[in-house]
Amino acid sequence: MLDDFFIRALVAGTGVAIVAAPLGCVVVWRRLAYFGDTLSHAALLGVALALLLELNITLTVFAVGATVALSLIRLQRLATLSSDALLGLLSHSALAIGLVVLAFMSWVRFDLSGLLFGDILAVSMTDILAIYAGGAVVLLILLGIWRPLFAATVNRELADAEGMRADRNDLIFMLLMAVVIAIAMKIVGVLLITAMLLLPAATARRFASGPEVMVVLAAIAGTLAVIAGLFGSLQWDTPSGPSIVVAALLLFLLSISPVSSALKRRQE
Repeated sequence: MLDDFFIRALVAGTGVAIVAAPLGCVVVWRRLAYFGDTLSHAALLGVALALLLELNITLTVFAVGATVALSLIRLQRLATLSSDALLGLLSHSALAIGLVVLAFMSWVRFDLSGLLFGDILAVSMTDILAIYAGGAVVLLILLGIWRPLFAATVNRELADAEGMRADRNDLIFMLLMAVVIAIAMKIVGVLLITAMLLLPAATARRFASGPEVMVVLAAIAGTLAVIAGLFGSLQWDTPSGPSIVVAALLLFLLSISPVSSALKRRQE
């Protein structure tokens, strides 16, 4: 019989996997892994500011992530640096400022390991409600912009010519990424969030016959990684967040194995 905390962890992890799947697919298609890293590093600054100002951590992390996304758009218009250089600047600056702010708050007791690598076994019913409510909003908004977002991914100039407003949809996508990182932070931590966005999507890409199929397969891969990672953590007493990411990595390695390749060729 499983304990209540373990069941809550399974439910919370599944919710995050489902919500992260379509965003992770877009990240893979557009090669935005570094942007995901930037937002996840900025999450640490959000936590530091929330503790300093006694604000809600999830909302503050989202606010900081949104600010970083808007700053990137602004800097792309003003600076002469490439996008990856700007992302590196924002990523490491936000991470460094967050660590400095945390170092000054000697009166605050917090679990830095849980912050960096997640503590899914400590999720409450309130956390689960936040994950599913926030996730539902993210999926509804993403569904509304899915067609123009995918069209801009395939051919941005054509999407703009057809009046699909690619810049606006890019901004919305960035804000949705900030929401997902804010609600997923407690599951796998700020250092592993990008891995949970990328690995299930990369696994699904090997078998997908279309974009929507890839999203569904990514959600399944993410859910399997959560289940396998949590049971592995329970069996071998390993950290839960990293265990989930390791399980996702093993699924990806399995997807590119010779056996998987042979099965894929046989299906074709």
